[in-house]
Amino acid sequence: MAWERKMMRTVRVRNEQKVGTLARLLAAVSSVQASVGSIELINETAHSVVRDITIYADDTEHMDHVIEAMRHNEGTRVLEIRDEVLALHHKGKIAIRSRHPIDSIATLRRVYTPGVAEVCLKIADDPELARLYTSISHMVAIVTDGTAVLGLGDIGPLASMPLMEGKAMLMETLVGLSGMPILLNTKDPDEIVQAVSTIAPTFAAIQLEDISAPRCFEVEERLQAMLNIPVMHDDQHGTAVVSLAALMVAAKRARVDIGKAAIGQIGLGAAGNAIGKMIMRLTGNPVLGADMSEEAVERFTRMGGTKSSLQEIMSECDIVIAATRAPNLIKPEMVRKGQVILALSTEIDPEEALARGAAFAADGKVVNNVLGFPGILRGAVDSNAPRITHEMLIAAMETLVSMTPAGELMPNPLDKKVHHEVARAVAQTALKQGIARADYPPDLQG
Repeated sequence: MAWERKMMRTVRVRNEQKVGTLARLLAAVSSVQASVGSIELINETAHSVVRDITIYADDTEHMDHVIEAMRHNEGTRVLEIRDEVLALHHKGKIAIRSRHPIDSIATLRRVYTPGVAEVCLKIADDPELARLYTSISHMVAIVTDGTAVLGLGDIGPLASMPLMEGKAMLMETLVGLSGMPILLNTKDPDEIVQAVSTIAPTFAAIQLEDISAPRCFEVEERLQAMLNIPVMHDDQHGTAVVSLAALMVAAKRARVDIGKAAIGQIGLGAAGNAIGKMIMRLTGNPVLGADMSEEAVERFTRMGGTKSSLQEIMSECDIVIAATRAPNLIKPEMVRKGQVILALSTEIDPEEALARGAAFAADGKVVNNVLGFPGILRGAVDSNAPRITHEMLIAAMETLVSMTPAGELMPNPLDKKVHHEVARAVAQTALKQGIARADYPPDLQG
């Protein structure tokens, strides 16, 4: 999925109340290849207008040029420059809060000693009651070693914490799960497996995050074999669900039959490998796969894929998915008329692909995996499934397809109804498969 490294600043300006001042200011920003986000009116008088303007630039030097251009705009005075991203992260974005106020001695005795002893003994006699009487029923561990963070690569576990907090915020906001970031100061698969399996009793599910390939495959497989709760590597399965949903929508719009089309997957890392694998299980047909890593290609062929190359995929495939983190890898002259191209890392600009005759082209900017992991995990947790199956992932994908508005590639990622419906579909599939250990998942009531 595409992720752009952009610097963002909020610039407060006072413009003279004259026609054209704001237009010239925005043109000045554009002239130095920066972009404008939101514009908020703060105050207006007969002589001036104060606005907060969000500016996006490539780096510090670029931002300095933008601010200088704004300062030189006739009729504009720059009043303040704020870094609201850092301000929002101050002291972190999440916290553990009590669900009940402790406002009396009687309440204290119920939540702590002596009342809590009875609850502890009940769970000791019947461990299944922990789901009923503790937060374990909605706790999800978000585990990372910080080796494959967004487009930043191996920046270490500590630097990955802001992203882990963001994941936790999305889980809580969209589906009511309590995500707990777990930073592991090791890259050793044995140590990661040992650490996660040791703390697993605290959680209803484990989400592995930003662990680099190929270690991520081994870590997930070993943990799922050891644990009796769902383990999901989001960079694989969450991304695959959302990407395949986008592909299904795109193929339908381009009138391409995914079951009969020749499909190629460029880039066989965590995301690409999972996307290709999911397509093959869905269609029953091999997918052509290409990657610079021979190990990655061999892994893909063992799963039923066909070894290929960038050139062969572009010349022979009706559908092309790229997940390489290599922008502009696909040259416009490689595009074949009528192709469906999903360039998740902007391997080619969609407009260029369309201009060369592609029937459909999109990049990863609108393929947001936040549409996947919250609902998938909520459904798995609510059904108390011991694992997340291929069928549960397909159910999530089909729900996203069915809820995509006409003319769009994906649903709105902030639409809670979408996430709730994904959770419902995943839990219902677990029930149908006979692996649900909850008779009637809470989110399915009514």
